[in-house]
Amino acid sequence: MTQLHERGPGGPPAFAPIDAGQRIQAMDVVRGFALLGIFLMNIEWFGRPMQEMGSGIDPSATGIDHAAAWAVHAFVAGKFWVLFSLLFGMGFAVMSSRGGHGPAFRGRYLWRCLVLLGFGVLHAVLLWPGDILHAYAITGLLLLAFGEISSRARLVLGIGLYGVMALMIVFSGGLLSLVPADELGEMTAMAAQMETDAARAVQAYAHGSYLDVVAQRARDFASVAMQGLVMTVPMALGVFMLGAWLVRSGRVHDIASQRGFYLRLALCALPVGTVFALMAMSVGTSFDGMREMGPMLLANGLMMLGSLPLALGYFALLVLGLGVPGLSRVLGCLAPAGRMALTNYLLQSLIASTLFYGYGFGLGGQIGRAGQVALVFVVFALQVLASHWWLARHRFGPMEWLWRWFTYGARPPMRLA
Repeated sequence: MTQLHERGPGGPPAFAPIDAGQRIQAMDVVRGFALLGIFLMNIEWFGRPMQEMGSGIDPSATGIDHAAAWAVHAFVAGKFWVLFSLLFGMGFAVMSSRGGHGPAFRGRYLWRCLVLLGFGVLHAVLLWPGDILHAYAITGLLLLAFGEISSRARLVLGIGLYGVMALMIVFSGGLLSLVPADELGEMTAMAAQMETDAARAVQAYAHGSYLDVVAQRARDFASVAMQGLVMTVPMALGVFMLGAWLVRSGRVHDIASQRGFYLRLALCALPVGTVFALMAMSVGTSFDGMREMGPMLLANGLMMLGSLPLALGYFALLVLGLGVPGLSRVLGCLAPAGRMALTNYLLQSLIASTLFYGYGFGLGGQIGRAGQVALVFVVFALQVLASHWWLARHRFGPMEWLWRWFTYGARPPMRLA
C-alpha cells in the first residue's frame, strides 16, 4: 500500500517552494494523467476554428477518424478540464493548510493567481486562444474570497455551483428545442456571423504570418474564451471547492486508510456519469452551431452533468491503482510529468501551434482525428521521458521555477545539489 503525507520531514516553511519530498505523489500522478487528456481534447482546436467549440464531433470526420473523435468525445471531452480543476482546488487547500489563512497567505496567494493570470493571457495570445489558465486564476481569486469555511460547506457549495450551472444549460437547451426553427431568425443571423468569423480564423491560422496569427488569437480569445468565463468560472469554482474538500477531509494524504472511500466513489460516480454521458450522446454528437442551439445546449448540459462524476471516478480509479503493487510503479511514471504540469501544458501548445499553423509546418486540416490522437500519445510519451530526465537534475520544471520566483519574490535554486 502507498501512504502519502502532506509534507516531508520537518515540513517546509510557510510560502517556501517545496521539493519532491514534500509533495503529495497522488496529486502529481493524477495531474500527469490529466495532461494527457487535456492534450487529447485541445489538439483538435489547433486545426479547427474555436467558433465551432461546443458543436461536437466534426461532421467531416469519417471512418477511423470518426471513431477516434467519438471516443474522445465520450471519454475525454469535458472530463479532464474538470479533473484538472479538481487538482487546482486541492493545491489551494494544501497551500492554505501549510501557510494558514491569514493576511500573509492571502497576499501571497493573490499574487500567485495574478502571475498565473499573466501566464494565461500570454499563452492565449502567443500560442493558443483556448487557454484555461486565466480561468483558473480568476477562479482561484474567488476561492480565496470565500475564506475559511467548513468542509461540509465546501462539499455542498461545490456540488451546488457545478450542478446549478449545468442544469441551467440543460433547461435552456430544452426550452430552445421546443421553439420552432422558423422562429429562430436571430439565431440564424448569429450562425452566419459565426461562420464568417470561423472562415476568417481558418484563413489566418493557415496562411497568416506569426503577427497575423497573434492578432487572430487575440480576437478569438476575446470573442470565445473570455465570453465563456460566465459559465466556466462558476463551474470551475464548484470543482475547486470539491478538490479543497478532498484535501481538508483527509482523503488524499493516506491512500491506504481511504481505499474504501475511493472504491465507493468509483462505484457510485462512474455509473452516474456514464448514464448522463449516454443521455447527452443520444441527443446528438454533432450540431450545426447556432442553427441547432437547443439540442446543442441540451447535449452539452447533460454531458456536463456526467463530466463531474466521471472525473471523480477517474480520480478514484487512479488513487486505487496507486495502492496496487506493480500498477503503482506504472502510474508513478506519470508523477514527474505532473510535477511539471505548467511547463508541459504550455509545451503542448508550442508543439501543436508550430505543427498546425501556417507560420510553422502548416499541417492544419491535413491530419485527421485518429492521426491527432496518435500524435498526442507520441508527444506525451516524450514529455514523460523528458520530465524524468529534467527532474533528475533540477528541482522544478522551467515554468514552475519561474512561477515560484514571481510568487515568492526570490529566485529559488534550480539545480539539484
